[in-house]
Amino acid sequence: MLEKGLVKKVAAGDPKDTARQARLYGMYKTFFDKAEQERRWNPLRDVPYDKINREAPESLVVVAETFCCVESFLPDYVASGINVVRPYFGQAWFAANWAYEESKHSVALMEYLLRSGRRSQEQMFDLQSRLMDTKWTMPFTTARQMTIYGSFQEMATFVIYVKQEQAAKAHGDECLAAIFRLNARDEIAHCRFYEDVVKVLLEEDRPGTLADIAHVAKHFEMPGVGIVPDYDARIEVMREEGKVDRSVFLQKVFFPVLKYLDVTRQELQEATYQARTASKAAKEDGRTRAAE
Repeated sequence: MLEKGLVKKVAAGDPKDTARQARLYGMYKTFFDKAEQERRWNPLRDVPYDKINREAPESLVVVAETFCCVESFLPDYVASGINVVRPYFGQAWFAANWAYEESKHSVALMEYLLRSGRRSQEQMFDLQSRLMDTKWTMPFTTARQMTIYGSFQEMATFVIYVKQEQAAKAHGDECLAAIFRLNARDEIAHCRFYEDVVKVLLEEDRPGTLADIAHVAKHFEMPGVGIVPDYDARIEVMREEGKVDRSVFLQKVFFPVLKYLDVTRQELQEATYQARTASKAAKEDGRTRAAE
């Protein structure tokens, strides 16, 4: 039986918050149902490991290994990410499903590296141990900012996987191309969920959400920066193989996300200006108070 105080607390829920909860849960159900019907795959059974090209260049293997390294921080992504959206059932359960799907990406890449003979178990588990000496931390502090970050990051990962799939095909590695294709299909689905949540947030508080989009865009970095060994050298290899540079990011990631959200660059510029003005006013007010 519920205590009276708890009954009052539940009954006093914010109607606006309840409406958002219902919308996010509905969005998660749609995401989950579509995933069950169209996107479920088994990294041990549905990947054509018999079509590995054992003569593929080392650069292609480095690309697969780098993706595997980034995926290795999944425990950190989950622990931080699921707690920041914990108050919202739909988003929290999406985070749990996201973790399941990302774990498959890691397994498929690990199996490729091992079955191809290009990396030994000793090498891979030693690498995993070294990776775990470092911990990933959230680049932003609020649920809204992290949801926006998810939109950009998942779209970027999708674009990179598509580019690397083309590179794998060019090198005659049908197995790795299939892994990249399966992973990319999951990534764009994740991106769409994040984007749809951001649309809800824009409806609720457009000025505040615009300010956060501008802030995240300005400070955006991919999750492997600073924590994956030899990251800069690895990324250079990935850029060469996948032909990905800043212009590709702008044309294939940044602008498409803004278009999906129905946000203009002019709006972001205005939001940035307003944020700078507010920050400057706050600093001046602080100096005035300190002088009193």
